[in-house]
Amino acid sequence: MSHAHSHFAEASGALPASSEDWGLETIVAELRASRRQAHGALYPASGVRSLPSRKVVGRIVEGLRAALFPAHYGAPGLSDESVDYYVGYTLETTLRLLATQTGYALRCMPEHAHITDDELRAMSQAITRAFAAQLPAIRALLVSDIQAAFTGDPAARHITEVLLCYPGLLAITHHRFAHVLSGLGVPLLARLINEIAHSATGIDIHPGAQIGSSFFIDHGTGVVIGETAIIGERVRIYQAVTLGAKSFEVDENGMLVKGNARHPVVEDDVVIYSGATILGRVTIGRGSVIGGNVWLTHGVPANSNVRQGEAREIGRQRTE
Repeated sequence: MSHAHSHFAEASGALPASSEDWGLETIVAELRASRRQAHGALYPASGVRSLPSRKVVGRIVEGLRAALFPAHYGAPGLSDESVDYYVGYTLETTLRLLATQTGYALRCMPEHAHITDDELRAMSQAITRAFAAQLPAIRALLVSDIQAAFTGDPAARHITEVLLCYPGLLAITHHRFAHVLSGLGVPLLARLINEIAHSATGIDIHPGAQIGSSFFIDHGTGVVIGETAIIGERVRIYQAVTLGAKSFEVDENGMLVKGNARHPVVEDDVVIYSGATILGRVTIGRGSVIGGNVWLTHGVPANSNVRQGEAREIGRQRTE
């Protein structure tokens, strides 16, 4: 127990004794008033006390990666005889953690504020069970992403190098997990999973983005993919690419409209080079190549090859 926690336990509600006059009584009272005033905005579900833990969610993702790819992320020395036991044990402990964190995340949602603890537990377990059932499909998608990285990068010498070293794979792994959880109705937990990857890689993918198989982010730092983006199969993008929104619709009260389609659609077999920015609900046609540092706010047909000058010219023609 830390020194601070020891004081808290021994004080039984009293303020900690101190040889210095920090003015704690006034500060604590003002903080209490601030909490009460802002409670409805910060915690829409009344009575929220336990929130999802970033540390525990990180452990969950590590456990899921170990279960899906035990030879690379699991325990050392696994054999053909022991690997299934290891995967089963790892999933059992990881899914228990996931069910608990899912319950915390659900309790934060206004629509679940008043359900009973038993109802919440049943809902969390059902979501976790549905998520677990999709793990083989998630692994298949990740295998396609790994193969795309290996074949798409001449610097890659071995599949193990891709699995252990590529930040793009780490980001898409988190996203594959988060996207499924988002679809199962746990957006807070999904967002937390992707933000852990964002902090580690500099790649920001919203859990809502739909991304097809064989997706490869090379280098990766600075990549941003928005909530309603749709990306087809065998798409490759490079560092500092943005698939963002051009504008934000507001309602009659001036509040932002949530969830409307506002990000690009990128069809199959597209390559987007570093620094390109594509904004709005526009479509990049199948097989197109978007050059480095291109700024696009309009769609392009299939098999286009767009460079900076051409992008400006196409945009000017569309406005005339």
